[in-house]
Amino acid sequence: MFSPIANTTELICKKDFNNDESDYAAMKAFYEMDLTKLNFSVIPNNYFDVINMVHVIEHLFNGDEVIKGLLPKLKSGGYLYVEYPGKKSTTLPSMEGTLNFKDDDTHVRVYSVPELSKLFADNNCTVLKSGTRRNPWFIIAMPVRIIAKWLQGKKLQGNIFWDILGFAEYVWIQKN
Repeated sequence: MFSPIANTTELICKKDFNNDESDYAAMKAFYEMDLTKLNFSVIPNNYFDVINMVHVIEHLFNGDEVIKGLLPKLKSGGYLYVEYPGKKSTTLPSMEGTLNFKDDDTHVRVYSVPELSKLFADNNCTVLKSGTRRNPWFIIAMPVRIIAKWLQGKKLQGNIFWDILGFAEYVWIQKN
């Protein structure tokens, strides 16, 4: 398990990973590091079957270099999934809970499917699927989530609308 720690005091000080002792006991290892330093030497090469990076790279000025540094850690035939706010997120209205890229002041860089697809192709990987994330279950559940928030007297969060408005993009690859 990776724990991204960005170069901001707010994120470095927040170490509540919502894990308990049973979670740590189930792990072979837990790697906590500042990904932007690109020092992954403590992580074994050719080790992981899957690396899942969901809403990580947008917090890193060098997320493309981080991905390249992590690819050797993936086994041949292994999979990597990257999801991040796409360019369209910069044009969406602002909303609590992040609907616009700039709603989260820890977002530092916008990435794109073509940019990441080229990075993967240049590093011996095959893009299996990519595009705008539009999970049909999240779209179907959207009205229920809105009503539930209203009934609970809570504010609507921007992430309720991500799938219908095309906030996030993804790239799913397999290492050759």
